[in-house]
Amino acid sequence: MTADDSFGRLDDDDYPAYTMGRAAEMLGTTQGFLRAIGEARLITPLRSEGGHRRYSRYQLRMAARARELVDQGTPIEAACRIIILEDQLEEAQRINAEYRRAADAENAPQASAPGA
Repeated sequence: MTADDSFGRLDDDDYPAYTMGRAAEMLGTTQGFLRAIGEARLITPLRSEGGHRRYSRYQLRMAARARELVDQGTPIEAACRIIILEDQLEEAQRINAEYRRAADAENAPQASAPGA
């Protein structure tokens, strides 16, 4: 991978750019918390060639949401389930909106040709 390839990934929400230590620091939490939400299957960090966990920005957003819920008193397993369901709902709504747009475009009245 060239430096240009790496630079281009900086905008990739799914690129695993953050080590566990850096991710925990950014979230103001512990590495144990990140392991716990991994065990609860909220996020599955990728592994570096050396076997170290690496997190993406998307995963950090999910972890931050989990931390919010846990800080409010929600058990970690329940918090992770809530976030998974919220994520699934958001995806379903996005797909539904795409279907609606496609159906609207298909059902739109066709302009008749001039002089017809």
